Amino acid sequence: MRGRNEPATRGWWAPAAGWLAGTLLQLQQPALRSPAEQALLAAAALAILALAWCCRPPAWRHAGLAVAAAALAFAASDWRAARRLDQGLAPELAGAELVLTAVVVRLPAVHAGGVRFVVETERATTPDGRPVTLPPRIVLGWYADGDARPPVPAVGERWRWGVRLKPPHGAFNPHGWDAELAWFVQGIGATGSVRSAPAPLRLAVDTAAPLERWRQRVRDAVFRQVGDPAAAGVLAALAIGDQAAIDREDWEVFRLTGVAHLMSISGLHVTMFAWLAGAAIGRLWRRSGRGLLWLPAPQAARWGGLACATAYALAAGWGVPAQRTVGMLATVVVLRSVGRRWPLPAVLLAAALAVVLIDPWALLQPGFWLSFVAVALLAMSGPAPAARPALADEPRPWRRRWTALREAARGGLRTQAVASVGLAPLSMLFFQQVSGVGFVANLLAIPLVTLVVTPLALAGVLLPPLWSLAAGLLDLLRWGLATMAAWPWASWTAAAAPPWAVAAGLLGGLLAVLPLPWRLRWLAVPLMLPLLAPPVPRPAEGRFELVAADVGQGSALLLRTARHLLVFDAGPRWGPEADAGSRVLLPLLRARGERRIDLLMLSHRDTDHVGGAAALLAALPVGELVGSLPDGHPLLGAVPHRRCRAGERWRWDGVEFELLHPPAGMVIADAASNATSCVLRVRGSLASVLLPGDLPAAQELALVASGAPLAADVLVVPHHGSRSSSSEAFVAAVAPRFAVVQAGYRNRFGHPAPEVSARFAARGIPLLRSDACGAWTLSADGLGSCERERSPRYWHHRPSSP
Repeated sequence: MRGRNEPATRGWWAPAAGWLAGTLLQLQQPALRSPAEQALLAAAALAILALAWCCRPPAWRHAGLAVAAAALAFAASDWRAARRLDQGLAPELAGAELVLTAVVVRLPAVHAGGVRFVVETERATTPDGRPVTLPPRIVLGWYADGDARPPVPAVGERWRWGVRLKPPHGAFNPHGWDAELAWFVQGIGATGSVRSAPAPLRLAVDTAAPLERWRQRVRDAVFRQVGDPAAAGVLAALAIGDQAAIDREDWEVFRLTGVAHLMSISGLHVTMFAWLAGAAIGRLWRRSGRGLLWLPAPQAARWGGLACATAYALAAGWGVPAQRTVGMLATVVVLRSVGRRWPLPAVLLAAALAVVLIDPWALLQPGFWLSFVAVALLAMSGPAPAARPALADEPRPWRRRWTALREAARGGLRTQAVASVGLAPLSMLFFQQVSGVGFVANLLAIPLVTLVVTPLALAGVLLPPLWSLAAGLLDLLRWGLATMAAWPWASWTAAAAPPWAVAAGLLGGLLAVLPLPWRLRWLAVPLMLPLLAPPVPRPAEGRFELVAADVGQGSALLLRTARHLLVFDAGPRWGPEADAGSRVLLPLLRARGERRIDLLMLSHRDTDHVGGAAALLAALPVGELVGSLPDGHPLLGAVPHRRCRAGERWRWDGVEFELLHPPAGMVIADAASNATSCVLRVRGSLASVLLPGDLPAAQELALVASGAPLAADVLVVPHHGSRSSSSEAFVAAVAPRFAVVQAGYRNRFGHPAPEVSARFAARGIPLLRSDACGAWTLSADGLGSCERERSPRYWHHRPSSP
């Protein structure tokens, strides 16, 4: 029997674990190694491998194999990353007008403002016909022109567009989503927008991307069959993995109730499909006499189920959970086919290695860790099998069925309890949130979605009326989940925890689910508490902390004292389903442990300053709204509101606040809103800051002439650095140590204007731009830092010029 388990005991796990460790180490680099260094590292790995192979002591041999594999993985991942970065957009083409001929190769994402899609480049020229070289894969946005919505290109169509491109560049905030990593993983070398000239022209239908073309046909058929777009979007996600089709409101409900993992193609769905397909193939195979002579029915069922599961995972977009599941299924099928049984840890390690060999950057995705840890926890937490009477010995059929049903229910409850408790620390680590109703919601959703709705969604590909039946069941489920999401304590959010609290929480989650004596399991409670409610550092009395968030072309700042939070402006609104409040500020506030906004100050009515305010007002309690909004503005009325008035002062925790503009007699109207911008000066014991909104030069000069106390250590540059602001006299009166510009990368306004930049440079004042710096933080000790400089990685864009 020992010989049958040889592969699991020969130490193959050492190089496998080494490969994973070497890949993970490579992903922490701020910059790639040179080709010579890559070659030297690969050569060193081969030399270590040769030496390890000759070592007689197994421990030394295993250690050498692990080190060699780690070095080789580091070099290989570095080489692959360099090849991908080499396919980026040439700097001289950023912002240039180009004519692009390309084929649509991914499902277009349709939204209220237009459509976004991925294309593969075929030919590109300048407007005068000079050929240029572009990245092989580009993301394009085709936006609505007034009421005229653009057509939705079909996968496989070849088009010619006039485009303007730029390198992949995303917002960069503490604990924020790394958009540049997502683009890098997809092989996206540039992003851009379709221009009106030359007129877009559909040239032909290509045979490219046949699988994606099939996915689009299925998605379109779902939306034609199901009248409710929200239900249709969930069915499209379950059938073909199009998560972008799910409404934002539904995603929020799924997130709060802890069932979001069910609404995309997960390992559970792939395993279920493999089991059903294998059972059907095995039943059919047993009826084929000739087939049984060639291959036994159990083998045919296993290989057939694996083939169907692989096809399903590919049709669903080949996400990390699907990759992990297919890898595990393939490992089990191969081992069973050769008569071997590996322990589950070996199967998990083999599956993880397969996923990382295909995509090294999968190690950076939360889904990778959640998937593997969930399976490992369920295996480790299994209780020892108790001696029970065989069901076959029970003479009463109803008793046998009842016992089997009871055991299945008990197993389901245990599985859900283990997943809920064991994965809670990882959920807090990745998302700073854990669902308080997840256990109950999953007990309802897992059997319904997995055993009923998903099979109906798949069967609907052949029989579309089944989609209508599935949509009706989804409506009931969505209603139930929405009810749970509205319960008090539906979810628990906490600040991002320090490393020691993360380590303690992960250990606590493991202890909670292991089959240990309860006196040891209770240790999980104190171990997990620092992760569920971590200590949050706050400024000392008389000091404050300022965060100038990276919201693109817009303004949003957080100012925290010892016991109060002020949010100055809320960033832009990008469309009906996206704004800076929900995408940037709320995740940032949650990660900082903020549960209440004491004062929300909106400098004026422009949408790049108030676009995210509605999301903040809906998600967090706001003590008071202060601003220069005109009467009748939609944001007024939700919370107590008052106007900004010059001369108003207050003191929070030893920090002084003073409004300098607008004067009491100024009329707040829709016209000339910049002139009514609130101007706030904040002064602490170590630093001071001036927040002027979009104040124009005329009002700047009026403040200077009035003798207003403008001097400050930090100036948030008025109007994003527009040439209509930052006058010489104003800059001289403020005399800041730092000037912060919140402006989008390559924004269409050209902010900050060259003459404004030169004005600060002439005075030796550092100009900190959010497009190059990311979020800028002024700590309570008076030191400033750029988020892009805190944890740089080689895939991050480093803009050298605007």
